Amino acid sequence: MSAELIVPASALPTLPYGGLVVPSLVADQGERAAKRYIEFFAAQIRNPNTRRAYARAAGDFLGWCEQHRLSLPTIEPVHVAAYVEQLLQTGLPRQPGEPPAPLAAPSVKQQLAAVRMLFDWFVIGQIVPHNPATSVRGPKHVVSRGKTPVLPREDAKALIDAIETDTVIGLRDRALIGTLLYTFARIEAALGMDVGDYFAAGRKRWRVRLHEKGGKVHEMPVHHTLEEYLDAYLEAAGIAEDKKGPLFRTAPGRTRDRLTTNRLQQREAFGMIRRRALAAGIDVPLGCHSWRAIGITTHLENGGLLERAQQMAAHSSPRTTKLYDRTQDEVTLDEVERIVYKCRPAFALLTQGGSSTDGAAGLPREWGCEAGKGTFRPVMPSR
Repeated sequence: MSAELIVPASALPTLPYGGLVVPSLVADQGERAAKRYIEFFAAQIRNPNTRRAYARAAGDFLGWCEQHRLSLPTIEPVHVAAYVEQLLQTGLPRQPGEPPAPLAAPSVKQQLAAVRMLFDWFVIGQIVPHNPATSVRGPKHVVSRGKTPVLPREDAKALIDAIETDTVIGLRDRALIGTLLYTFARIEAALGMDVGDYFAAGRKRWRVRLHEKGGKVHEMPVHHTLEEYLDAYLEAAGIAEDKKGPLFRTAPGRTRDRLTTNRLQQREAFGMIRRRALAAGIDVPLGCHSWRAIGITTHLENGGLLERAQQMAAHSSPRTTKLYDRTQDEVTLDEVERIVYKCRPAFALLTQGGSSTDGAAGLPREWGCEAGKGTFRPVMPSR
């Protein structure tokens, strides 16, 4: 993107999520437009991941408009449609010297949603007269099965068993993976837990409190295995009494026996999971979300109900929970293995009339039936 990014000259408050800059196409419309742009991300979007993605999408689109010599009020639906088409066909260059790559349909739909919401905000603030993205349709995208990599339960157990338990870091990693696996928690909710979010609910029962996206506060009973993992980790780390401190913490440098007071970040948890998978001999591109899918699939394989899995995962719709269900994968493979062609004596009638045969149930050689075997391989004769 060649468009220059500038910060408005007005005295705006310092935002807690970092330096958000205003594209020059917006700044050209004056200080009120620049403030409106900042307010969209500060007041309208609370999720930091959504804010980051929408800011990038808005910057990409407005930079594209500036390259085509458009101003903010002159952007029309045809321009938005042309931008969407370019994203699908060629994409935008991300790094200097690198060729652009087309975007997948979900990414294009996210870009269009960001532009549509931003211009809605501009229309309400009377920055532009109309929303040029309202009438533009995005690409169709229907999902019936999620793409999150999922391990069989045996491999998942082998990965956890391979984690060393004689260091604080090993106990922390095992407790974090166990939390994702046994509570169906998103990684943001698991890393956002404080020590006090693991609490007693009676003499022998423990619960965890998860702050999921959308402001949902979700409590889950603790599986006995997860209780063992968490208790061992808290005892080794010595943080059981720090109720307001983060539950999962970083380690200073490469030390294995000490923790800091800093909260573990998502990128660090992702790197940990990939390293643990490779150390266990599992060459699968696992991510943090994989453990959520593994837990839901295992629950359903053991006779759990989809409605209960939905409740445990804090999903608003069972259709979302169904995307994580991989119980049908093995059934599909079993059905595929039923495709076996067997030689049948009735096919010998096809050889009447002088066709040469190979003696296997009287079938012609060009049909690919091997002599002395009952397997029929359909091979088209060469011409």
